[in-house]
Amino acid sequence: MELEVISPKGILFKGEAIYVSFPGVAGMFDVLPHHAPMIAALREGAIRYQTNKKEGEQEIKIQSGFVEIKNDILSVCIE
Repeated sequence: MELEVISPKGILFKGEAIYVSFPGVAGMFDVLPHHAPMIAALREGAIRYQTNKKEGEQEIKIQSGFVEIKNDILSVCIE
């Protein structure tokens, strides 16, 4: 999957991920390859993801935002 995390400061991450976990307003949820299309609002917490490089889990702390998932592309806009 392609993950792109954008903030007002610019692109925080752009690359391949094997899974991503989001702090949704209704609770945490995970996204794996071939996930159904969706748009979700995000609350304060951390986006956790693992890249194909096997570097272990990475984390980006956020205040709020939203994610669009479509065709294995995860576009995230955060504050």
